Amino acid sequence: MIKRKIEKELQRFYESTDKKALLITGARQVGKTYIIRDFAKKHYDSVIEINFLQNRSAQSLFENAKNSDELLLRLSAVADSPLIHGKTLVFLDEVQACKEIITAIKFLVEEGSYRYILSGSLLGIELKDIRSVPVGYMDVAEMYPLDFEEFAVANGVSERIISSLKKSFEEKTPVDKLVHEKMSALFELYLIVGGMPSAVSKYLETNNLQEVVREQESIVTLYKMDISQYDPEHKLYIEEIFDLIPSELNAKNKRFILKNLNENFKLSRYTNSFIWLKDAGVALPTFCASEPTVPLKLSRSTNLFKLFLSDVGLLASMYMNGIQIKILNHEKDINYGSVYENAVAQELRAHGFELYYFNSRKQGELDFLIERNGEVLPIEVKSGKNYTRHAALTSVMGNMDYVIPEAYVFQNDNVKTSGKITYYPIYMLMFLEKDRLDEKMIYKLDLNALK
Repeated sequence: MIKRKIEKELQRFYESTDKKALLITGARQVGKTYIIRDFAKKHYDSVIEINFLQNRSAQSLFENAKNSDELLLRLSAVADSPLIHGKTLVFLDEVQACKEIITAIKFLVEEGSYRYILSGSLLGIELKDIRSVPVGYMDVAEMYPLDFEEFAVANGVSERIISSLKKSFEEKTPVDKLVHEKMSALFELYLIVGGMPSAVSKYLETNNLQEVVREQESIVTLYKMDISQYDPEHKLYIEEIFDLIPSELNAKNKRFILKNLNENFKLSRYTNSFIWLKDAGVALPTFCASEPTVPLKLSRSTNLFKLFLSDVGLLASMYMNGIQIKILNHEKDINYGSVYENAVAQELRAHGFELYYFNSRKQGELDFLIERNGEVLPIEVKSGKNYTRHAALTSVMGNMDYVIPEAYVFQNDNVKTSGKITYYPIYMLMFLEKDRLDEKMIYKLDLNALK
């Protein structure tokens, strides 16, 4: 079984004494159902699973229910396992197909006899309502394709090596030469296989990249089927945008050129399609920030953006020029920059970062900007040998109006530093984590003077 980081969220839910359900969201085929089933079998005496897409009659299960007693009666009627007080998990899958789940889950959580995990792909407009359940009834966790660390572990990289690499990242010291070479080769493989669990499993089983590509192509086909199923009014716009992502990323500036969709393009006509792809977890928009200052959201441009795919392996499979073998052979006629940047966007988003880039006529363009430790962190991605040449980054770091403390360049060589810029091997992106608050932040204000 492939180990996934979402298991920590599931374990936290299991150990919590709070009366809450847990909703796991994410794009189709990222492994939500599999990981929940496996976790449930290991931790609960009884598991009841209802899939609202496979079992259409179950969609009416929660209609017009007046209270928790009525809901539980209906639930017991369709359950294939016993409802054991305090020892049963009810797993409600594909909940985007059941609009009544919002009201129902409030009743069930308040009643408190059983635990509830919900799962839904973002390929459906109903899920936006489900995610708006008031705080206090349900926690929400988003699941992504395997990030590079998960991929490395799945391929047998030991915890000892991961810890050693993390130490090098934190201390900014070079990695052992052999380890660096092997990790670089593994990252190249990740560019091809990506992080969709079925593609990763197919590679681990067969080591056959043709089989991996076939698996990826079937996922792309499934996504297109979902587009036509869930948004029939705008399906032509959505599919056109989806199909254009690889070619737009392959262009010189990688920005999504809206006129390529239609010479008579009107932003309003396509806006919902872009939002749909984002909410579906299929695409990762990266908006242009006019200033590299916090908060980046304030300087975000809504009509200047790059659009990456949610999985770099799917991107590779959509290029029709045998890019997989070319990557392994290090052929020069590939735009490695587009593939590298997609992998970086995917990794940053999986780690919880909002995605921005910077573009200025005077200073040039930075590949990514993120907010970390209350500061802006510029990130450049370099696939070639001249990775120390970065005029825009040098200009921004030297601009005293911004006072940016450090910047990272992710590239193919070992770790080194130059002034405020650290050059990291591309695989070390897996250690760039968002700031996390301590589990317990206990603070008591002394108000004795006011008594």
